[in-house]
Amino acid sequence: MNTELQTKYDNLINIIKDMDSVVVAYSGGVDSTLLLKAAKQALGGKAIAVTIDSCLYPKRELEEAIAFCKAEGVEQIIVERDELAIDGFSENPTNRCYLCKHSMLGEIEPIAKERGATILEGANLDDDVDFRPGRMAVLQHGARSPLREAGLRKSDIRAILREFGISFSEKPSYACLASRFPYGETMTKEKLRRIDSAEQYLLDLGFRQIRVRSHENLARIEADDIDRFFDKDLRENIARKFKEIGFAYVSLDLVGYRTGAMNETLSESVKQQAKQPAQV
Repeated sequence: MNTELQTKYDNLINIIKDMDSVVVAYSGGVDSTLLLKAAKQALGGKAIAVTIDSCLYPKRELEEAIAFCKAEGVEQIIVERDELAIDGFSENPTNRCYLCKHSMLGEIEPIAKERGATILEGANLDDDVDFRPGRMAVLQHGARSPLREAGLRKSDIRAILREFGISFSEKPSYACLASRFPYGETMTKEKLRRIDSAEQYLLDLGFRQIRVRSHENLARIEADDIDRFFDKDLRENIARKFKEIGFAYVSLDLVGYRTGAMNETLSESVKQQAKQPAQV
């Protein structure tokens, strides 16, 4: 590990060591994997993981999170949640992430209080660039974001995981399935299942970084390798499969994959308003 990375990682360890015990909100993603690894190194058995079993995440994510905790010898608590039952969430308002994170941290809080622990979540420094209304919930619940505090960016996190030989270092970026819908489009379990099936199909075809955005009965594909779609047979197979899944139309976004695509239409005033805590 080079000097800069080692300094940042040492800083992360020292930040966590200052806490008596911690509960890590662990999704199985790249960021929370490094956070959990560091928490275990810093505090040993005083670091536990809480993982959400939710319709917003594919089962493969839950299975990978469980496997990692077992391999690292980390105590893990799995909490079943139905985010669509959160008041107002399924209508997909611009502060959707706030509603979800506020509810999630509210469920983790009793676990942390019982153990006298601090809640840790995996935001990193790069998250400051995008629209993140969930940040308000983190502050309200007194949770900490050690990766962000240590000045770690996504590229740093991947590099450190690579140094540790953890395969998650190459894992594609992932966000919950709710991020696939335009604000204002009502979400249902059937629509979430449709998106999950479509994305899994593309992953099985070898695409690495993809999103299938839902626009009612139209699927808009964002892919990291647009050139592959010049293959006529591939296009026809994808269109056929997506229609079997339940979409009427299938389109390709010529800009390609990027994070936060659904935030591109939001005005600055809406972004600022959505950062304010809702009445929940």
